[in-house]
Amino acid sequence: MTACECLELYRRRQLSPVEVVDDCLSRIGASNQTFNAFCVVDHQQARSVARASEARWMKGEPAGQLDGIPATIKDLTLTRGWPTRRGSLSTDAEGSWTDDAPVTARLREAGAVILGKTTTPEFGWKGVTDSPLYGITRNPWNPHLTPGGSSGGAAVAAALNLGFLHQGSDGGGSIRIPASFTGTFGFKPTFGIVPQWPASAMTTLSHLGPLTRTVADAILMMNVIARKDARDGYAGPAYPGLQVDPAKSLRGCRIGYSQDLGYVKVDHDIKKVTDKAVDQIRDLGAEVVEINPGFADPVEIFATFWFAGAARIVSRLDKKQRQLLDPGFLEGAERGMTITLAEFQEAEAMRYELSALMAKFHEDYDLLVTPTMPIAPFPVGQNVPNDVYKEWVDWTPFTYPFNLTQQPAASLPSGLDDRGLPVGLQLVGARYSDTAVLAAAYSIESRLGHLSMARTPQPSSER
Repeated sequence: MTACECLELYRRRQLSPVEVVDDCLSRIGASNQTFNAFCVVDHQQARSVARASEARWMKGEPAGQLDGIPATIKDLTLTRGWPTRRGSLSTDAEGSWTDDAPVTARLREAGAVILGKTTTPEFGWKGVTDSPLYGITRNPWNPHLTPGGSSGGAAVAAALNLGFLHQGSDGGGSIRIPASFTGTFGFKPTFGIVPQWPASAMTTLSHLGPLTRTVADAILMMNVIARKDARDGYAGPAYPGLQVDPAKSLRGCRIGYSQDLGYVKVDHDIKKVTDKAVDQIRDLGAEVVEINPGFADPVEIFATFWFAGAARIVSRLDKKQRQLLDPGFLEGAERGMTITLAEFQEAEAMRYELSALMAKFHEDYDLLVTPTMPIAPFPVGQNVPNDVYKEWVDWTPFTYPFNLTQQPAASLPSGLDDRGLPVGLQLVGARYSDTAVLAAAYSIESRLGHLSMARTPQPSSER
């Protein structure tokens, strides 16, 4: 069941939020030991909020657009009453924890039932989900494989339907990577559309957005969480909201399709799945032109910002805390400490040029379509799939460019590879064209549904 379907049954009084929440909590209990999607689950609070929601629905007086809908928050985002440990032994569970981040506050105001917090690697630093504090998070399609990261817990919860609406964050692909690896829908809005507070250590790279099983549910969630909050000094223009368009047509849409951005090595079966998905997009009436956007791999630009952010985090920790860190994270932070001001400013200038190039690209094309990932999910417990790659950013070249440019980008399930694992299709739009990206994703999902969800992962005790 989707969140949209669930709300309709609440309206008809054919289903109770208490029943839905109890079902979610039961399945979390059955699956979490294997898959490790949650680091916090609050049964008592969830049931209490669900009972209050049930009473409102019985009176026909729902509190908001999400009343009684189970949701989750990533463990990088503040939640009142629960510790935000950020996957790190260097943090302390003790504290007053009196504040909700804006996204948490908006979900509560809309009546959502927040079940708990989902797992992340330490400070969200890499594209897989394991941490010194909470251990390894596993992929529901095969528990020996990674679900990606850093919003891996949120993606696993979405894939197993452990709640409906899952908040993720994306500083270099951290929503889109796990969406692709788990066969779910993930959306990284334009920077500043969904307010953040406190600011991410990765500053203007980091975007907050939804991970869900369907595009319609992500649209529903965006209409709630993309409301302004005075605490976010980087807030963008007001989000206009979106209603699901049943037309399911892309007629008049001009799409640039790049199989490899001109420099990415992509697995053969992922190319095959992506080409097939693009053929379906053409059948929806879109004009599709095969073209590369025309930039070289900006990995060094991204790395400058990323490792500088890691250095900022570590600079605030004492010697004892640093000894508790993930060695890979500490190594990255130490690299960041060697970046000079001149090098950082040069990266800023190159980022500006990349953003200008993509703005020019979108004068001619409504969307850029690429594979989300060039590879399939790989074994857990490692940061890179093989010796070909040196570090995590090397195997996710389709995602981080669009954190640098701050554009909206979605990952949509597009099919299964030769091993029966999910493949994601990335849709990138011009800055502030968020509703256009979501509307296109909704139309494409209607066409790809029979391909992308050939089967749904089921909880397994296999390790």
